[in-house]
Amino acid sequence: MSPLSGFLAVIVFFTAILVAYLTKQFQKENLNYSSSNQMKNTNTKVKAIEKEKVVAETLNGRFAMLGLIAAVGAYLTTGQIIPGFV
Repeated sequence: MSPLSGFLAVIVFFTAILVAYLTKQFQKENLNYSSSNQMKNTNTKVKAIEKEKVVAETLNGRFAMLGLIAAVGAYLTTGQIIPGFV
């Protein structure tokens, strides 16, 4: 295995660990949000939709930051945003 392949394998491993950790934190945050955000005199269906929007936007932001870090790392190591393309 070449050094670059080993490095990429390590990066993939750490990314998988980070995603697993963020998913666990996300689940805890979702439980905290659902228990602490009790609205009064509202429809429960509307509350569930609003909670889902907040959760989706939080997860979307986290994965966007992960993608940005991956793009910067690829640029620093290879000089290209997408390695293999011109």
